[in-house]
Amino acid sequence: MYNYEALGGTEGKIGRQREREGAGTEYFWKKVFSYQKKITIMDSISCPGDKQKIQERKNIMIKAGIIGATGYAGAELVRLLLQREDVEIVWYGSRSYVGEDFASIYRNMSHILQDEPCKDDDMAKLAELADVIFTATPQGFCASQVTEDILSKAKIIDLSADFRIKDVEVYQQWYKLRHPTPQFIAEAVYGLPEVNREKIKGARLIANPGCYPTCSFLTLYPMVKEGLVDVGTIIIDAKSGTSGAGRSAKVPSLYCEVNESMKPYGVASHRHTPEIEEQLSYAAGKPVVISFTPHLVPMNRGILVTAYAALTKPVTAEEVKEVYDRYYGEEYFVRVMSPGMVPQTRWVEGSNFVDIAFQVDTRTNRLVMMGAIDNMVKGAAGQAIQNMNLMFGLLENTGLKQIAVFP
Repeated sequence: MYNYEALGGTEGKIGRQREREGAGTEYFWKKVFSYQKKITIMDSISCPGDKQKIQERKNIMIKAGIIGATGYAGAELVRLLLQREDVEIVWYGSRSYVGEDFASIYRNMSHILQDEPCKDDDMAKLAELADVIFTATPQGFCASQVTEDILSKAKIIDLSADFRIKDVEVYQQWYKLRHPTPQFIAEAVYGLPEVNREKIKGARLIANPGCYPTCSFLTLYPMVKEGLVDVGTIIIDAKSGTSGAGRSAKVPSLYCEVNESMKPYGVASHRHTPEIEEQLSYAAGKPVVISFTPHLVPMNRGILVTAYAALTKPVTAEEVKEVYDRYYGEEYFVRVMSPGMVPQTRWVEGSNFVDIAFQVDTRTNRLVMMGAIDNMVKGAAGQAIQNMNLMFGLLENTGLKQIAVFP
């Protein structure tokens, strides 16, 4: 009899179940990947105890390339992917550090990486080597590089705003850039797994959501979708750590400018506004216009959103909680808090989790909705990897189970 206990995990569980059902020692592994340069998806493997096949499955390898690897979001991708046994980073792209050893720039990875020089941003060349390409680059780069030939060879997960907004004129108005490849906008899938999971699975091009939109939308989505709030009254107050501004040197991000101080910025003009409005409009089934004000706070990581909207009918805290639970009860990364609790950025720092809370304000007939994420993980790299997992048929939380770092 085959020793299913030795396998453990899902495979062992399936095997033991089939054995109890009288199916003998044959059982099936769904979506087993065999990687050479690209991936061949096998429908099933009959395994009566073939240790070699078991070992091959353990050695599954996704070849990933990162362009913009030395920025904060890119380095976070490296940090998270290096912890996995099923991913090989084949390209550390950095226009600013070509030829320099990646670990000499980020010393926290020096014990893992040796002699990994940074490469340029040649996406066409990278597509010959990688199964998936992450572009953690400024707006305009991915759109200027992507071609049909590249998309036929590798999947792309773009962490910039190039393909998030479906109306190219809105993109050009807010980002002050001409979009060079608008033909790919319709195809791009907005990479918010909690909403677009099935579309993501079959996508070639993912528009990874922005940090503020991720936190804002997930906080508001169930209430907007169910019509519990008047979408014409939405106000979003958001606060972010300084890593959201990127790694390049800017006077507003200097220590003396940020420490012991808080300030609003991008008032009535922040570029994430149309992205939030577009996604909320899809949820509401009609155009949504919001007031959105972000603030810079003196911490490294984290986003805290507090959103306000008028209620469309009287509701109790229990009714609001039931709606949130209906939407997010099965979501691994979304944690809906009990009435009376509030989210804190320290409880999500370094993790891919989203903490959501709310308060019914009967005096003003408003609903106060609150959310917290790590802007570098769920707001950028972690969500990108969550999307990659879906695209390659893996468990969505693979490599993303890190618990928040505290203290």
